[in-house]
Amino acid sequence: MSRKPRRLGAQAALLAGAAALAPWFRRYYLRWGATDAESAGALPGDDFLPSADLQATRAITIKAPAEAVWPWLAQMGQGRGGFYSYDFLENLQGLDIHSADRIHPEWQDIQAGDRFHLAPAASSDLEIAVVDAGNALVLRVPPGSPPGPFDFTWAFVLRPQPDGTTRLLVRERYAYRQWWAAWMVEAVEVASFIMSRRMLQGIRSRAEKNA
Repeated sequence: MSRKPRRLGAQAALLAGAAALAPWFRRYYLRWGATDAESAGALPGDDFLPSADLQATRAITIKAPAEAVWPWLAQMGQGRGGFYSYDFLENLQGLDIHSADRIHPEWQDIQAGDRFHLAPAASSDLEIAVVDAGNALVLRVPPGSPPGPFDFTWAFVLRPQPDGTTRLLVRERYAYRQWWAAWMVEAVEVASFIMSRRMLQGIRSRAEKNA
């Protein structure tokens, strides 16, 4: 067999392997760390987008009580405690993110209706939709804002466990407004998985160290 047919055969095998693994990889990055029950179960904030087109639920176990984890969630945001992820990657986009390594009392008083900054530009702001101290923080696209290609909610939920640990669940939900939004969101979700996994690990290390 000549080299060209062998090369084409190898390429076809690689493409076939990638196609076979694609559904598994998608499930992996949309459900990293979460159990089947956590992924399928309802969480605070789901009712804002009852007909979501895509949902990602990621989770981690933290060896600290929920009350020790909550302050790290309460102070998140650009210009505040950051996102405990890869700051250098976010700052390559000019987001000016600096993740805190201590709890800041001045950033703990958050209320539903407050703006949540993702970046210096106000156009990227989310709204704090739910504040249930020690239990849940839910963010959403501000009502009345100019419609983008999709609507979005972002929920952080704390679930105390019998052994004194806490499960931290992070859920993203998307409702498409444009037919092509699905292509955009699927691409975004791969990057979101990388950043979210690091964020969960960053929150865990900070909460466990302080606890």
